[in-house]
Amino acid sequence: MPDRKAPNLRVHAETPGSDTAPLERTNILIPAQLLQSGEIIVLLLKPSPLFIVLSCLPTLTALVLLTAALVTAHRMYPLGLGESQIILLGIVVIVGRLFWQFMEWLSRVYVLTDRRVVRVQGVLRISIFETPLQRIQHTNLLFSIRERFCGLGTITFATAGTAFIECAWTMLANPLDVHQKVVETINRYKR
Repeated sequence: MPDRKAPNLRVHAETPGSDTAPLERTNILIPAQLLQSGEIIVLLLKPSPLFIVLSCLPTLTALVLLTAALVTAHRMYPLGLGESQIILLGIVVIVGRLFWQFMEWLSRVYVLTDRRVVRVQGVLRISIFETPLQRIQHTNLLFSIRERFCGLGTITFATAGTAFIECAWTMLANPLDVHQKVVETINRYKR
């Protein structure tokens, strides 16, 4: 099997972790085939680790409430399982849900280059969105309530010819700084 070499990449100084082997980090986070030869990576990001808990917070809340309701029901009308077994089952399901969300977090990568905006996501069904900078009509910076409490934000991208948001970089740390860099890069390289 032939060894696949990374294309000739230039990683800009703004890339997180650039002071410690940026090319190796790039190869770990995104497949080499996804980048074009000579492409400059301006930003290489992942969602905040808080994404793991915040994204599944409604499900986690429902699971805790369901477990508590089953324990209460068991005290009034004994079920086939013991109280400790119900609690253990609830914990296993909650840990499983958190593990799945961790896998989702691992799979998400947001890339801004001098040519394109790229988003990679998905565990079983991988989705890759990419569009040239010239096609981007506008960006939005959104803050949901849970993002605001944690100092996070979401950047959305809309392209020419569509009436809806096509791509979102969700739950980013330092969203104002990232959005400013995105806008500067689009304005600089859009020509």
